[in-house]
Amino acid sequence: MLPPDTSLGPVHLTVADLGAALGFYEDVLGFHVADRAGAETAALSTTGRPPFQIILTGKPGAQRRQTAGLYHFAILLPSRGDLARALRHLVDARAPMEGASDHAVSEALYLHDLEGNGIEVYADRPRDQWPVRGRTLAMGTKALDVEGLLGLAISPWEGMPEGTRIGHVHLRVTDLPRAEQFYAGVLGFDVMVRGYPGALFLSAGGYHHHVGLNTWAGTGIPPMDPEAAGLRYSTLLIPDDASKAAAVDRLHGAGAPVEEVREGPVRGWLTRDPDGIGLMLAS
Repeated sequence: MLPPDTSLGPVHLTVADLGAALGFYEDVLGFHVADRAGAETAALSTTGRPPFQIILTGKPGAQRRQTAGLYHFAILLPSRGDLARALRHLVDARAPMEGASDHAVSEALYLHDLEGNGIEVYADRPRDQWPVRGRTLAMGTKALDVEGLLGLAISPWEGMPEGTRIGHVHLRVTDLPRAEQFYAGVLGFDVMVRGYPGALFLSAGGYHHHVGLNTWAGTGIPPMDPEAAGLRYSTLLIPDDASKAAAVDRLHGAGAPVEEVREGPVRGWLTRDPDGIGLMLAS
């Protein structure tokens, strides 16, 4: 039901300390401020101009809570060489790394920002190399060949390369079947990987996943608190107005909350999944 060229736009985070957060995303991750919406909100990109990849809104005193919400957002780099340079830079910068994995369809680095928001930095393997089991992708997790990847880091790091974008978001939910009904049954994503323990991966256009869902924190956690620090919303870029309008109609028909809003520099239709997790539909 979603067009095959559907993709993700900026991730919008609420942070308790905007200045410190900007320092991390600029100095450690290599983004540039591309727009300011007052003193509280900054939009960042790889080039210092639109399109944006990350939006930060400062809310002093905001606290992180153990609720449904963001597990991590994932920054997709254009090439394996870019990933190698990013790895070398993150090691040299002593970034708060959490791990590195080979998922068969991609190679990924994991870290968190200063407020504990999970971040994946990854590069895809060519689609014709993605392993398939039956009718689904055979994603997995094994140790990344870190030394082999570092061997490709010949040229210096110069910040996030142009062409970098948000590749996927991975969300912490409380009920996988209920979340699947929302993301697949209502929004129109296709389920790509179903056999991963406690998780589900969905996409449009045959991508390995634009949305990951998991219940690894348990099924009894509270719904997302929109006033807390952490994810405000992720952005689903639907490329044509007719398809976007159809998605909004499906949300209305399912009784999901949806309203046309302007949040920071992004304008679109804001909805919330059954766990209260925000998603902006934009073009």
